[in-house]
Amino acid sequence: MPPYDGDDGPPSGSRTNRWTVDDIRRDEYWKGFYDRRRLEREKDWVPEYRGPQRYIEMDDERTPARGLSYRGSRREVRPPAAYRGRRSVDDGMGPAPRRHAEPDYEDDEDDNYTQYRGQGRQPPRPPPPPRTSVDSAGEALRLPLTAWMNKNVKGHFVATMGEFVGTTMFLFFAFAGTQVANVGGQNKESSTTGGETGFSPEVLLYIALVFGFSLMVNVWVFFRISGGLFNPAVTLAMAMTRAISVFRSCLLVTAQIGGSIFASFLVQVLFPTDFKVRTTLSPGTSLVQGVFIEAVLTFELVFTIFMLAKEKTKATFIAPVGIGLALFVAELVGVFYTGGSLNPARSFGPCVVTGIFDKEHWIYWVGPATGAIAAVLFYKFIKILEYEMANPGQDAASDEAADEAERRAKMGEASTNV
Repeated sequence: MPPYDGDDGPPSGSRTNRWTVDDIRRDEYWKGFYDRRRLEREKDWVPEYRGPQRYIEMDDERTPARGLSYRGSRREVRPPAAYRGRRSVDDGMGPAPRRHAEPDYEDDEDDNYTQYRGQGRQPPRPPPPPRTSVDSAGEALRLPLTAWMNKNVKGHFVATMGEFVGTTMFLFFAFAGTQVANVGGQNKESSTTGGETGFSPEVLLYIALVFGFSLMVNVWVFFRISGGLFNPAVTLAMAMTRAISVFRSCLLVTAQIGGSIFASFLVQVLFPTDFKVRTTLSPGTSLVQGVFIEAVLTFELVFTIFMLAKEKTKATFIAPVGIGLALFVAELVGVFYTGGSLNPARSFGPCVVTGIFDKEHWIYWVGPATGAIAAVLFYKFIKILEYEMANPGQDAASDEAADEAERRAKMGEASTNV
């Protein structure tokens, strides 16, 4: 077929002096040739980093983005002072002399990956690091049994294990401190209350301190793993507010009860003193009084958790301190009368280890559950009423933000009055 001479009419060598199918296709090809070449030239191309192995230098026909070029080798070889055999990216006019170009070397890259760029051009993005060591470390740290787990199953497994270990550590130190506080006491019963021994502020203060500080430390450690609940009543409250799912809450309650039993077993085995950590009612305290005492104390603890941990504020990072202090205050009040349980798992574990279940053991399930439900209802009530607008600007990071929050609150009141 004769070459196309560029005229608008049919080809000069055509026999019939008419357009043929081949002529039309050839004309459409040449019309889009320059557009395709321009798009191909402007297409960004980033050279592939092949790691610290020896390279085979090849003359690539594609022009890299912004006139960049890479050269890699196992030896530290400086790139040439000029590019040879490359099209000019700026003007697109084909090969151009590059004798005036002075490379700008940068030695902040890896030893086996030297980078350079021409004058007046921006430095390229650094190459990715080699993945050999990362992959090998990842394979070494991955458990064989977790390969078949999906993300949800693995998350439930990690949270359950974290809650079991956290509850064990919390109650182990709390029970051990209670054992130390009861050393030398005349109480023969294996309970914390010990009403017949008389009132001892030192013992009550010691028990309250060890419970409060143990909860504070372990919540601060485990809240990133499982939430640091350690309490079936708190778990029930979180499930009612949909902070966690029902399935997750069932797993956490099981882990909390198991951790309480294991902590009680460790304290009984490791310490030579009598195991006196059960919760019972003191003489003169009725069942109804015990239920309401546990409910009120649990309400204080759960509502503190809601306002400091569940509500994300600028003080959330120190929420474990407030939670530990809430338990400390509750223990100061409740240890003498009910043993200061506030936690069904805390009362259930020692009963299982000692094999003694008192007739009033049920109050340590009903009381905390009642307090948790009351805390949830009050929390939802103030959320419906938009408690943030009652005292605006409390969570502002600066005075300007606080003033802006107060101004918005006043505007909202004005619009409501209108």
